[in-house]
Amino acid sequence: MSTTPLDGPAVVYCEGAFNTPNGKTAHGLARFTYRYTVLAIIDSRYAGQDSGEVLDGKPNGIPVVENLEEALQFDPTYFVIGLAPDGGRLPAAGCRVVADAIAAGLNVDSGLHDFIHKDASLMAAARAHGVQVRDIRMTPDRDRLHFFTGDIEGVDCLKLAVLGTDSAIGKRTTAWLIVQGLQRADRRAQMIGTGQTGWMQGAKYSMIMDSCINDFVSGEIEHAVVSAYRNEQPDVIVIEGQGSLMNPAYPGGFEILAAGRPDYVILQHAPTRKEYDGFAGYRLHGLSEQINAIKVVSGRDVLAVTLNHEGIKTSDIPAACRAITEQTGLPCYDVLADGPDQLVELILTKLK
Repeated sequence: MSTTPLDGPAVVYCEGAFNTPNGKTAHGLARFTYRYTVLAIIDSRYAGQDSGEVLDGKPNGIPVVENLEEALQFDPTYFVIGLAPDGGRLPAAGCRVVADAIAAGLNVDSGLHDFIHKDASLMAAARAHGVQVRDIRMTPDRDRLHFFTGDIEGVDCLKLAVLGTDSAIGKRTTAWLIVQGLQRADRRAQMIGTGQTGWMQGAKYSMIMDSCINDFVSGEIEHAVVSAYRNEQPDVIVIEGQGSLMNPAYPGGFEILAAGRPDYVILQHAPTRKEYDGFAGYRLHGLSEQINAIKVVSGRDVLAVTLNHEGIKTSDIPAACRAITEQTGLPCYDVLADGPDQLVELILTKLK
């Protein structure tokens, strides 16, 4: 893909949530995006630090700043809301910062369920200052939505779904790393984005699952996959997962398995998690249970497990991967810590 951003220079608002599960949109944009040139992350807790160092222990040259006033010194044209809290609600303090961003002449992109378009005062200010507001999760008009047709059966390339044992567990990042690893291996690979952050990162073929009317979710997944196949003729299509099969609040994955019809599943897992993210008392179903559920629902095999190393020391990552392999009989890789090359080698053995 071109390195020229689809839109423009941006600052990402993540006050109080960077380096937590509620900051996963900002995390994705700090790691990379084809849509923006990210200039700074706003979170006063880490002001003065490099966002890559905070997030992954690797500098990326994107600073974390105290507030919007400091961020404006970088001359952005976009203000992107990088918060991803449960329920997608924007805190009152965030609303005030959005108003300040509009007054400063910045375009605003939001992936939350609190739609800026419903705030009359903010939209009046946007019109007065001539800026664009995009609520990424707004439900598309029904006449633009697609119903499932069965055209997916004509997609004759390797299809992978990156699912997870929980929400906010790194599925999207792993999917991107696989795509980029395949591209470095001189294979044509396409990412199918299924959430707002994938769109913000510039996935060319995207649908936003939790903004879609339920009857059309499968059709939109199919349409994205079929469009990527017909237009790009890829060797591999990688579908970003959402939620997890048995998460009580975000049981995503069923439509991806049914409509995307992957040949194999890559399963992201955080072994230190005992309960579903944000839902104390809801036991996280075991890894073997979840692998079996995928097999029962789709008839497809899990090709490999990818490790989310939260709460695991760097020196202990190899042992954690070995423990998963011993438990499941499947290879396990930490693609964020070690890169995707070993996993890509495995995937290449499955090319049709």
